[in-house]
Amino acid sequence: MKNKKMLFFTILLTAFVMFLTACGSNDDEQASQGENQEDGQVTIEFWASTNPTQQAFWQEMADAFNAAQDKVQVEVSAMKETPTSEAYIQSALAGGEGPTLSENINRGFAAVLSDSKAIVPLNELEGWDELIAARNMQETIEGWESADGNQYVLPIYSNSILFGWRLDILNELGFDEAPKTYSEVLAVADALKEKYPDKYVWSKGTDLVDPTAWKRWFDFFMLYNAASDGNQFVAGDDLVLDQDATLEVFEFVAALADKDAILTQEATDPFETGVGIFTDIGPWTIPYWAEKFPEMVFGETYTLALPPVPDHMDPETAKTFADAKGIVIYADTTEEERAAAMEFLTWVYTNPDHDMKWLEETALPPARDDLGTNDAFAAYFDENPELKVYADAVPLGVPPMEHVKYNEIQTHIGQAAFNKVVKGEIDPQQALADMIKAIEEELK
Repeated sequence: MKNKKMLFFTILLTAFVMFLTACGSNDDEQASQGENQEDGQVTIEFWASTNPTQQAFWQEMADAFNAAQDKVQVEVSAMKETPTSEAYIQSALAGGEGPTLSENINRGFAAVLSDSKAIVPLNELEGWDELIAARNMQETIEGWESADGNQYVLPIYSNSILFGWRLDILNELGFDEAPKTYSEVLAVADALKEKYPDKYVWSKGTDLVDPTAWKRWFDFFMLYNAASDGNQFVAGDDLVLDQDATLEVFEFVAALADKDAILTQEATDPFETGVGIFTDIGPWTIPYWAEKFPEMVFGETYTLALPPVPDHMDPETAKTFADAKGIVIYADTTEEERAAAMEFLTWVYTNPDHDMKWLEETALPPARDDLGTNDAFAAYFDENPELKVYADAVPLGVPPMEHVKYNEIQTHIGQAAFNKVVKGEIDPQQALADMIKAIEEELK
């Protein structure tokens, strides 16, 4: 009996000690939370792209920002691609485990997120206008406006895709510079086929006849943006494409096909080997060439140009497609977290040195109107003149269309029209009609 009493007393004493310990722990936790609230510190989570150079940049920015003040702390982690970064973000948001803000968002995916009320209109947050002015991106930001009049994405880089021309072969044909209008391109096609029957103006494997949605960014939309002066393709659920410009694009492509100036069969490195003399080139190609094709020398072997335009247009101001992505702030956040996110973004983007560091580390052109004229970037472009052409084209880049069905719409462009025109299976007028019908059905 004595042993039972002692056991009962021991259990009771242990429970009492555990209760006091728990109370003390709770008091400490509450005191810590109270102290944190009193200090006003807010912790926000930033998801960076899977690109290692971008992750490194954002970690460096967060470390410097965190050290510079004690009110906001930024934690950086890399988003996953399981199966894609878009799917990963949507899955995380559905599970209530999304970040405060993230990069790697194109305008099309932003439409999906805004349609589901998953991101906030940045233009409604304090400091937005000042940030846009300080970074000198008033012209660039215009192309990112949503159909509802809001701005959901802060573009951080804008790759205005250019067309590369084999300058050495053009010189052999008697041309001193890249053609700028449709008639000039067709004249080059005639001269090329006469001198080199086995060469082509446009050769990029099977991409031109592949209906995969994203491939239209690098052929149809480059030409359409130039021919339409950057006209919208869809607005809300309305198809608002410039039909005259679209028809001119199809007629131009059909004319090239009629001259046997387009190769749609697989070819290994057709531009680098001179099988084709015209193709889309992004700035990421330049360091690749430096390593793999050192014979590709800007101003000697190749040159870069805006897309050719119909003869009645000014080629010097031609628009093009911009492979561009930016940052969004998610709706499942507090007002304090949104304000903290804006404070971090303002700190990053009001200092051009940070954009310079981004450019050096990623080779992705910052989305600034003054990228080609700001002294902060002059030395870099003096050493990399080929990238200066991309910098000058930043304000001329039109980002992807804004629509939740952008993948379906762009697939219809290929299947109903562009791919068939390239293959000579359909005339331009019929291609336009078929494409419009398919897309309007999709938008119902």
